[in-house]
Amino acid sequence: MQIIFILIAISISLALFFLVSFLWATKSGQFEDTYGPAYRVLFDDEDEPESKNNQKQVECK
Repeated sequence: MQIIFILIAISISLALFFLVSFLWATKSGQFEDTYGPAYRVLFDDEDEPESKNNQKQVECK
């Protein structure tokens, strides 16, 4: 019977830990921009190809 009380205490403490973690992440702004990172992956940065091309031209000279 004691093991049931121990397991209940562990499960409640684990649930509280996850609740506090979720509230902290929400308050710190982790879930504000959900679409931006997905679109940023699809598009290349324009600065990188130019710098790579300049490096290749310098090496060839």
